[in-house]
Amino acid sequence: MTADLTTGPVFTDDYWVDPHATLARLREIAPVREVDLPEGGSTWLVTRYDDVRAAFTDPRLAKDPRALLPEAERPAEPLIPGPTGHMLLLNDPPVHTRLRKLVVQAFTVRRVAALRPRISQIATTLLDALPPDEPVDLVATYAVPLPMAVICELLGVPPVDREAFAHWSNTMIDNSPQEAKQQASTSLAAYLAELVGAKRAEPDDALLSGLVTASDEGDRLTDEEIVGMGMILLIAGHETTANLVANSVFALLRDPDLRARAVATRRAGESLAPLVEEFLRWGSPVSNAPARFAAADVELGGVVIPAGATVTLSLAAANRDPARFDAPELHDADRDTSGHLAFGHGIHFCLGASLARLEGEVALGTLLDRFGDLQPAVALADVVHRRSVLIHALAALPVRLRP
Repeated sequence: MTADLTTGPVFTDDYWVDPHATLARLREIAPVREVDLPEGGSTWLVTRYDDVRAAFTDPRLAKDPRALLPEAERPAEPLIPGPTGHMLLLNDPPVHTRLRKLVVQAFTVRRVAALRPRISQIATTLLDALPPDEPVDLVATYAVPLPMAVICELLGVPPVDREAFAHWSNTMIDNSPQEAKQQASTSLAAYLAELVGAKRAEPDDALLSGLVTASDEGDRLTDEEIVGMGMILLIAGHETTANLVANSVFALLRDPDLRARAVATRRAGESLAPLVEEFLRWGSPVSNAPARFAAADVELGGVVIPAGATVTLSLAAANRDPARFDAPELHDADRDTSGHLAFGHGIHFCLGASLARLEGEVALGTLLDRFGDLQPAVALADVVHRRSVLIHALAALPVRLRP
């Protein structure tokens, strides 16, 4: 029986099996509506491209949760305690402006571009360890460990600690119990605080050291601000890129002609960057952008979202809106993908977009160079997604790696 999406629950078993089918129906019949969240509470879910893009730049939709309070009470309310409150994605101007201005000094295009050889080396090493023509889970063996290794090396995290990092990140992203999420956040913050202290004592070329030394007219990031930045870089830098890689391979398995074209592109020495952009649009590694808060009544799509409400912008729905992209459910390597919202829009546009693009291109290219005839090891209809409102992620992707 089909659920009534005009008023009924959205995050049901049907959503976890095929989120895009649910989002397509919502986009058509209830593009702006309040929905219940799996972990409790509710949010106003926005699904049409034009509405989502407009909402990204609407100053009434704040990132600071204090916007939920009456305006007179906001200045006296403290930030979320600890480094979490200093994350870029939980702040608005002028705090956000100051933090981002300092952070971009360390997270430079040059620093990211210089990672290409190392990313290629990590990808090759991971593939060397996998048996050909035997079932392997490409999520656990390739899509996750590659960006985890990259972001940990970028931050300066020793290899011995990366398994714990992955566990903390997964717990904070998935629909885990709130107590578990809080414990993971606390553990991650404590670890990063110790690491920042070590970088202050003995600076190196890692990003954390760059954040320690970043300065603007004498202004510097505090340790808590650096830890908050490290937390978001870890989660965004590993989770989203892992999803990009896995979702892209899933798309190639679903479309043998597209896979053959991708292999031919590599053999011709051409870049996979345009295809990666299409996979970003089609797969939207971040399914729904982190919450915003209505500081005043906001009208979107003819619906008034009341002041004090939580608002969620669906990147996955916007990026498959047929009003913006023709035949959006199809992979089109020649499509003009400009304007897709996989990395958001406006002042909160993803700081690590260039790194994610680079990792996606290198990961796919290295895989196709080695195993251009990779095949699914299970029926694609049986591939399971993780239950996360925030991200669009495969729980596993069993494949056979064939040259």
